[in-house]
Amino acid sequence: MLNKYRSSLSNTDPLFHQGKLPLTGVLLVNLGTPDAPTAPALRRYLAEFLADARVIEIPKIVWMLILHGIILRVRPKKSAAKYKTVWTQEGSPLLAISKRQTAAVQTQLGDLALVKLGMRYGNPSIPKALREFQEAGVRKIIVLPLYPQYAAATTGSTFDAVTRELQTWRFVPELHFINNYCDNPLFIDALANSIQEDFKQHGKPEKLLLSYHGMPKRNLELGDPYFCFCQKTTRLIAEKLGFSKEDYITTFQSRFGYAEWLQPYTDQTLKDLATSGVKNVAIISPAFSADCLETLEELAVENYEIFTHAGGEHYRYISALNDRADHIGALVSIIKEQIK
Repeated sequence: MLNKYRSSLSNTDPLFHQGKLPLTGVLLVNLGTPDAPTAPALRRYLAEFLADARVIEIPKIVWMLILHGIILRVRPKKSAAKYKTVWTQEGSPLLAISKRQTAAVQTQLGDLALVKLGMRYGNPSIPKALREFQEAGVRKIIVLPLYPQYAAATTGSTFDAVTRELQTWRFVPELHFINNYCDNPLFIDALANSIQEDFKQHGKPEKLLLSYHGMPKRNLELGDPYFCFCQKTTRLIAEKLGFSKEDYITTFQSRFGYAEWLQPYTDQTLKDLATSGVKNVAIISPAFSADCLETLEELAVENYEIFTHAGGEHYRYISALNDRADHIGALVSIIKEQIK
């Protein structure tokens, strides 16, 4: 393999004289996680996350006063308590799962590429992963944000972080940025498989909720396509499974503040279903490639309480795709298209 790569280089190639290989680097990116389930660690993480202008789109001076004057004084302690309920010996679930995904993708790609994990906020950071590519002599970088549906606050922010680091490099490698895979057939197959497996084990619920992370409605009005991509993923899953319109509903979770967000809201929908006599629901979030605090605490626990307190009886959360073999196969297929 080494000789094959070296033989493909000309004597004028700078990497030829350095004895380095012109590798392809694959950067898998997810949102991030605090380093520990403690208030100080959450304060550092939230300070970075909530200072991103892609995430909070209000005048910076006003937001910084709110962030440092109120939110970072109150929220870290509350968030740390929630993280403690899902923390594992390997750290946060998102980090542990992301590491397994990275290892599995590397195994399948083999010598085709060097695979690294970068978190948009926290560790391991995007700059650190990119510099490891630089040290390895990578000549082509493929960036795959693990957000199936593009949103400016997630995928767009990842692009900002990657290019900000590359702007400091003397030699900028070839860059391939994958901005969404909401309709990738293998991704849809993996989601459909996970739903079918759940139904086979627990029975088909009266209603399946496909709940996506929410965002302010204003973002859609300004041209963010996230809402449309979510609807497309839902439609393709429903078609794959042969669902009727009465079988499922698309909802949006995790809103905060007083502005109107994308609707229908997941929590309110669960209340309405329970009060209307629906007793058995299942919920899945196709927006998440890996389970994290939002899925394991909000979807699996908080929403269970909302539904059952309103009169529902059977509620279950269907896990994210995580490191399932069919999910890894989908990611590898997406990456290989770019390697070609």
